Amino acid sequence: MNDLRLLKPDWSARPPAGGIAWRVRLLLALALPLAVWYFGWLLEPGRVGQPVLYGLLIAAEVFNLVQGLGFWWTSAHERVRERLPLPKGRPAVDVFIPVYNEPVDVVEPTLVAATKLQSAAVRVHLLDDGRSDDMRSLAARVGAHYVRREDNKGAKAGNINHALGVTDAPYVAVFDCDHVPDPAFLEATLGWLQKGRVAFVQTPQYYANARVNPMAAASAAQQNLFFGPIARGKDGLASMICCGTNMIFRRDALEEVGGFPTDSVTEDFELSIALFERGWESAYLPEVLARGLGPEDMASYVSQQHRWARGCLSALPRILRARLPWRVRGQYLLSSMYFLSGWTVLIYMSLPVIRMLTGAQPVAGATADEFLLHFAPYFTVSIITVAVAGAGTYSFHAFALSVASFWIHVHASIKAVLRRPSRFVVTPKKGGSGRQPRAAAAPLAIVAVLLGSAVYGLAQARTPSTFNNVAFVALHVSVLLAGTWPALVRPRAAAVEAPEESAHLEVQAA
Repeated sequence: MNDLRLLKPDWSARPPAGGIAWRVRLLLALALPLAVWYFGWLLEPGRVGQPVLYGLLIAAEVFNLVQGLGFWWTSAHERVRERLPLPKGRPAVDVFIPVYNEPVDVVEPTLVAATKLQSAAVRVHLLDDGRSDDMRSLAARVGAHYVRREDNKGAKAGNINHALGVTDAPYVAVFDCDHVPDPAFLEATLGWLQKGRVAFVQTPQYYANARVNPMAAASAAQQNLFFGPIARGKDGLASMICCGTNMIFRRDALEEVGGFPTDSVTEDFELSIALFERGWESAYLPEVLARGLGPEDMASYVSQQHRWARGCLSALPRILRARLPWRVRGQYLLSSMYFLSGWTVLIYMSLPVIRMLTGAQPVAGATADEFLLHFAPYFTVSIITVAVAGAGTYSFHAFALSVASFWIHVHASIKAVLRRPSRFVVTPKKGGSGRQPRAAAAPLAIVAVLLGSAVYGLAQARTPSTFNNVAFVALHVSVLLAGTWPALVRPRAAAVEAPEESAHLEVQAA
């Protein structure tokens, strides 16, 4: 079988020649006066239509402005690290690969590649929370240590903490079981752990199955935006977060904070807070040094995004009370608050529906042309900034999938506010074989409401205002359907296997 994870990556986390920081700063200089132009018009007292709707619109616009300014701030401070010389000798490194009922054919390439990591005395440990005899046999076959515990307390975090207690190497690398490490991973990262109080080095997550699977491709485009300009900018602001896989730690840093937190479904994010609070630092190396698998169907994507949203939103109080440098606090708040953006999408979609059903609207004393004259330039520059910063890797399908995921943010934030318990759910490593309309039920219901309101509005009055709102409905419906389309069609065959015509690109893990 030609595994896609053994192919040479077709994406780089490094910026284009010359970097993107100066381009982002130039666009910011253009965007700020346009933002003033738009908000100055929107906030005029005579613009208040229905007060509650107007307040919701202002809240959504201010939230997105803050997120936009945060993106500019982050991207404008990019740092691009290079490899540093290795420490003398051959340092001992424990490599942890946690598993929990994943297929053997997904885990085996990762385990084999881990045993062939170069430039250190490597001890690979397969941490099996599924207590599978097949995994025990796999570990024995490839020469890895097999670690099994009696319970699953603390999920992935508890699994890693248990392994920390039965190992002793001064460095610990962690890979999700589907992420196949490059032989040079340790050669590229170990040097940075000799600098000051760098606790961990994070490298990008790369989805190899984005080549053949539309859902994985859209998800990968979202990841590329984060592990491209955002991660480089966070590193430039000395506030990169730990992202769960493709990373290496100093053991003494982990021991100082008591290991991975077990009371969060995003244990990596909470660990980052704990490390920075103790004065440790992070490093981000923008080099693809492991190749993994992204969600291959809508159900897997929803599971992954809900876990991330739930964990990051639950961490907000922790960030606010933690003793962190202001830059770190600001960056961590931006990362957590991103998962509130679904509320703004819900507000935007609700406004034309309310207008056509009740006649109430948020903005008064303005025509559609006047609104577009003030809003369109500001919005256009914002979109251009994302395109420029992402160096063309952020696609429309990624944007549509993000919009269609609004309900995940809404649901996760409600659960966080109500403090409903949540559990760690492993993202499936292989997609389903059928359509999954249930996984897209919420956005499809909104599509029905939008279309119903448009029909009702046109039946009541064919005025310019009605046509304007119908146009917004059409826009929302188009984006939602594009975002949910992967759930409505039968997925392609298993995406782990590479197409025959790509086989010549295969690289060996030795």
